[in-house]
Amino acid sequence: MLDNDLKQRLSRIGRVAVLAGGASAERSVSLKSGAAVHQGLRKLGLIAELVDPSEVDVDTLKGFEVAFIALHGRGGEDGVIQGVLEHLGLPYTGSGVMASAIGMDKVRTKQLWKGAGLPTPDFYVAGRDDHPMGYPLMVKPSHEGSSIGMAKVDSESELAKALDSARRYDSEVLVEAWVNGPEYTVAIVDGRALPAIRLKTPNAFYDFEAKYQANTTEYLCPAGLSDSDEQALRELSLRAFRAVGCQGWGRVDVMRDQNGDWQLLEVNTVPGMTDHSLVPMAAKADGDDFPTLVARILLEAVDRFPPRRARKGSKARG
Repeated sequence: MLDNDLKQRLSRIGRVAVLAGGASAERSVSLKSGAAVHQGLRKLGLIAELVDPSEVDVDTLKGFEVAFIALHGRGGEDGVIQGVLEHLGLPYTGSGVMASAIGMDKVRTKQLWKGAGLPTPDFYVAGRDDHPMGYPLMVKPSHEGSSIGMAKVDSESELAKALDSARRYDSEVLVEAWVNGPEYTVAIVDGRALPAIRLKTPNAFYDFEAKYQANTTEYLCPAGLSDSDEQALRELSLRAFRAVGCQGWGRVDVMRDQNGDWQLLEVNTVPGMTDHSLVPMAAKADGDDFPTLVARILLEAVDRFPPRRARKGSKARG
């Protein structure tokens, strides 16, 4: 529930644009996230309106005080809409232009983590820096989310087929060493890592069907880790989040390999906010209902941006 401080800060916020929809492959998920965020903001008593940037002129946004970005995929999670909002001088939730662009790019994120000495599975970019790796392997379009275009492969013939499929979504395809172990995710809100969630699915991996459609996926929160392991996972996730330059809120996906070591998979700068989504689940375990979570994300954005007059002529954030 909202405390008095949050209520007072929210009372000073004017019109909020909830950006959802877009033209990416994740449009359907974004619309669901946007609808949930919009409902949460209305429950807080805020004047909130759903806006689909793919259907209106950007000048429509000039009448709002802040934007809550619920756009997933290209155009919404890759720095594009963030650049538009910077140009308009409109505060917005989540990471800035550069961090959003890096976070949407699985290859650059892993290169950055590797350079920073953070653990991530071995990988190469198909057709560019191929090197031998034993099967099984994971194939991922570099710039897609929601596990779209991803596949686990166990042979050369399966790899060739998966690469063809992935290239329908992206010209750059990541081939990653398979990690045989449990998968976890850590939500980060306003500089804090929330309780880890363990993901369990009978599918080969946590794919689109497991994320949004299946009733067989299990979400364990608490994740069943020892206190020291939980703390280590949260700290690693925060380091990975900050290494990319992310701000506000997001989610870091991690696996634990057969040696017990953590392996970073990717960072999500605009995670889902649907009824199957993980950030609301972690927030609930931490004591926040959905409207309170939305309030924290929104207020962090409002507080991070200087007043409009001071923003005039300022440079885009990282």
